[in-house]
Amino acid sequence: MWDNARWIAITLVVIGHGILPLIGESNSAYSVYLFIYSFHVAVFVTVSGYFAKSGPPNARALRQVLTDIVFPFLIFETIWTIIKWLLGGEFALDFATASWTLWFLIALAVWRIVLPYLVLLRYPLLIAIAISIGAGYTESIDSTFALSRTFGMLPFFVFGWKLRQWQLTGRWLELRSAVAWRWRAGAIALFGATLVLMPLAIETWRDLKLRRFMLYDESYQAIGYDEPWSGAIRLGLLLFAMLLSVAFLVLMPRGATWFTPFGTATMYIYLLHTFVLFPFRETEVLAGDQPFWVLPSMMLFCIAISIVLSLKPVRRVFRPLVEPRARWMFRPEPSTATGTIVLPPDGELR
Repeated sequence: MWDNARWIAITLVVIGHGILPLIGESNSAYSVYLFIYSFHVAVFVTVSGYFAKSGPPNARALRQVLTDIVFPFLIFETIWTIIKWLLGGEFALDFATASWTLWFLIALAVWRIVLPYLVLLRYPLLIAIAISIGAGYTESIDSTFALSRTFGMLPFFVFGWKLRQWQLTGRWLELRSAVAWRWRAGAIALFGATLVLMPLAIETWRDLKLRRFMLYDESYQAIGYDEPWSGAIRLGLLLFAMLLSVAFLVLMPRGATWFTPFGTATMYIYLLHTFVLFPFRETEVLAGDQPFWVLPSMMLFCIAISIVLSLKPVRRVFRPLVEPRARWMFRPEPSTATGTIVLPPDGELR
């Protein structure tokens, strides 16, 4: 179930990035974009939070933060800097400002480090929601080190952790098929209503700048809202995205499917799909009014990208970049003379 959710969620991320150049001129593309962004990042972050460990960080957990998140971020940020330089830009290696999708790695590292401390408190989810809403009132919290999105999307990560604490997965998998389909019918109705609502009020969503709210990347004032109640918009989007995330998970196949193995390749898809879509983003290929078939074609193309990047040959080639072990970076001794650093044997770290 969870691998199914992982792959479909990351495929929706690819589709959202792929159709972005079309939303300026096409209400249909903008409706699909808003529909996807109403829940897909929330699902992706929720799933990450579900599998996050909230116990005291040990040597294994700390090393995984480095090898799974920090090192890939440094590698891909350097690659993007070189690409921009080769295309005529200035060579400015700035690790404080993440390129395109790399903000997620910074945010994920912070979330995983902060979670054990946050869950010591009595109401971690409510606190995370308060942090998210409060961050939007502060203009000094911006995209530097992805702080705006880190704070803004923190509730989804904690929500994923809470889902595991509630032990809902086991109960869901044990439900009879007839009962499960009642829940799925409700989820389908919810998604159907959302999908219908987007095009019906598309001009209203443009005027309200709903897309910018969904990105969690700016303060309310930067978006154009300086009213005291601006945080209520974010609160509504947070709660609605959580509801849609649960509906999304309810719709996931409970057994294995043809794409279930692809669920273990989400980081490859996330980090590599941008290189395929970069020409569409930086050129005028999709600029202006496009024929009706361009939108569905682009969506199918993005699904194909997600499938190809999930394949074992691709993962084998790019593993040193996406999953660098970097053993040479770590101290060879398992402990210091004073015992301030004590590590398990190297074989237990991976």
